[in-house]
Amino acid sequence: MVKVMRKVRTVTSILVMLILALTLVKSNVVAQTSEEMETFFSKDYVGISIQLNATRETVPGANITIKLLVNCTAKYVYIDYLNLSVYGYKHVGYALEKATLISECIIKQTSPALLDASQHNYTTPVPNDVWDLTYAELHSKYTVVSEPFGFDETFSITTVRNVLWEELEEKYQKLNNTYWQLNSTVEQLNQTFWQIFQMNLTEESLAQLNETYSGLKGSSNELGNTRMAVGILAVTTVFFVVTTLYLVMRKPRESW
Repeated sequence: MVKVMRKVRTVTSILVMLILALTLVKSNVVAQTSEEMETFFSKDYVGISIQLNATRETVPGANITIKLLVNCTAKYVYIDYLNLSVYGYKHVGYALEKATLISECIIKQTSPALLDASQHNYTTPVPNDVWDLTYAELHSKYTVVSEPFGFDETFSITTVRNVLWEELEEKYQKLNNTYWQLNSTVEQLNQTFWQIFQMNLTEESLAQLNETYSGLKGSSNELGNTRMAVGILAVTTVFFVVTTLYLVMRKPRESW
């Protein structure tokens, strides 16, 4: 019994290590994602207003949708350029590596009319090894009545959920709950053992029960009441098996 339980604990440890390793392995993730859009940036500049909406959250392997709205709020605006870049970070072991998702020149050498608004839509997939926050950068140079202006903005946008880590946390929570339930059951069993036999639940006390069981088995024919002997033997046998199982499972008391 002890050897079997040791093998079971060894296999369990290997499985836990494999689950942890999944967080470092590229994987195609299939999960439902929110299509909800959120405004991550909105600002008025001299002669130009900018608003960027993007997918609120997504998962690796799914898409990010971006809607960039540009509105001309003055006369005689000339846009030299307006560039958009979107990027996240790849998790390579314990290192982070920048991963560009979008790099576009949105507007170039254009003279928009007053209140001329344009919307620029982009959809880009998220690599499987990119998660957490993604970021957007806006860079522009323009003039209003020959007066030079410009801006350089960097801000966070869509959150890419780490689905593998979420699954691991859920499995850990279930395993932790199971451990504490088992621990509570063992404590109750120990109390019951004391109430019945007036001794602690240990290997030594189980050995004594085993000797008592053997003695009852050898002398059962001499008992006046055969049914009582059979009942005692049955109850003792079941209790011995159950307590042995829980005592063995209680040995590894490490906290998770």
